[in-house]
Amino acid sequence: MTIKHSLTRQSSLDISLEELRELSSRVNELVLEYFSQVADLPVFPETFGGDTLEQVGATLPADGEPVERLINDCRTIIKKSRHNGHPRFFGYVASPATPAGAFADLIASALNSNVTSWRSGPAATEIERTVVRWLGSLIGYDEDARGLLLSGGSMANMTALLIAQRAKTGREAARRGLWRSEAPMTIYASEQVHMSIPKAADVLGFGRDQVRLIGCDDQFRLNVQLLRECINADIHAGAKPFCIVASAGTTNTGAVDQLSEIADVAKEFSLWFHVDGAYGAPAALDESKRHLFVGLERADSVSLDPHKWLYAPLDCGCLLFRDEAQARVAFGEEDADYIKVLEQDADESFAFWNYGPELSRRFRALKIWLTLRYYGVRRIAAAITEDNVLAGYLAELVEQAEDFELLSQPQLSICCFRYVPPALRLQSGDTPPEDEAFAGELNRLNEQTMYAVQRGGRAYLSGATIHGKFALRACITNFRTTRADIEQTLEIIRDAARQFEFGA
Repeated sequence: MTIKHSLTRQSSLDISLEELRELSSRVNELVLEYFSQVADLPVFPETFGGDTLEQVGATLPADGEPVERLINDCRTIIKKSRHNGHPRFFGYVASPATPAGAFADLIASALNSNVTSWRSGPAATEIERTVVRWLGSLIGYDEDARGLLLSGGSMANMTALLIAQRAKTGREAARRGLWRSEAPMTIYASEQVHMSIPKAADVLGFGRDQVRLIGCDDQFRLNVQLLRECINADIHAGAKPFCIVASAGTTNTGAVDQLSEIADVAKEFSLWFHVDGAYGAPAALDESKRHLFVGLERADSVSLDPHKWLYAPLDCGCLLFRDEAQARVAFGEEDADYIKVLEQDADESFAFWNYGPELSRRFRALKIWLTLRYYGVRRIAAAITEDNVLAGYLAELVEQAEDFELLSQPQLSICCFRYVPPALRLQSGDTPPEDEAFAGELNRLNEQTMYAVQRGGRAYLSGATIHGKFALRACITNFRTTRADIEQTLEIIRDAARQFEFGA
């Protein structure tokens, strides 16, 4: 008896060329429609909890559904989303994706490389190592920087702290937990440091209490004298300092710590020097801001997020380091036969698992590589420079207005201010001394105003607390934003605030 075998699987997920063309055409049409209309969409949609699922459904289908319906549901999802590509989205340090970066993500997803090592993704590995060097050179850190791409700044900072700890204790002592029975290991950062640093210390087992948060100067920069005093006090108390984290662009105000002076302290006490530049490091491309980053090149490690201010799609954070061997001390391991490297050539034996916590890794580098090549460094630098200029313009308008008060002078592209009803201003234009009740009312007014602006859909800001005052925080990392958008946003804030003014 002859058994005939089918050449195709009955349940194959492959589709015909005609179906593939239809799917591709409809998806590309939807993306093009979105890019052409994003500036006209509400920044925040008219929606409520559960609204999206009411419209697209939450039932898992047993059989496939028509492309037409799926595309319409995707259009609904877009309609019900918050749009950080809108020119008046100032809520967070999250730049919009360029079209080049978005299409690069499609290519990377289609290829679906698992970039664990050169062997798993030869082309992707070489592109990522190249992108890492490019990023190091762009920010003035190191023309031959080493490192890897991660999901974002939080993972980059946590990875840096682990490398720092193992560089100071030795791999074997760290792996066996011997450091836990010795003097407590301490980390130093400003009180303005990103939340990911205390969180990483907690996850890694140091404990949040071992992160010493140092006071700042009047520009919200880490006070170097207080830093030195705190390290000395900890040493005399029997602690074991091992790392200083400086900020190159804090999340609250965009402040850049005095990197060169902090590098001197790190050298004096033989501590690892990490710079959290997740948001601000790309501003080194702005010639007028370059002086703020002097000393960055002395860091042992630097984090930066291309999805924050290089206009790349999420998720692509980066950790740079100069000493590859130190990272291998933290992560190098080959316990399992399935990851054993047999290649002898240096490039072919390279594996990312020796330098970071992930094994499965997507091809994040392609969207950075394609964005930088499509636009070139000059156009990217010009966009960043203009973002900084617009933050300065916003500060100027705030200072000139009788109903706004500037709470922090922008160092980069973040401006913090608040609405103050004109009736409460003194003849000098200043606000009167604030007792507790007055301060509380003014804070509530600005909190209510922020929420009303966010849900109004015409602009989007977030909040920060500056010396006890609730601030409206505008983060400008958007290549679509214009001066007209800045002016319009202040009018939008006025419209929202007037409905909550004292006595209204």
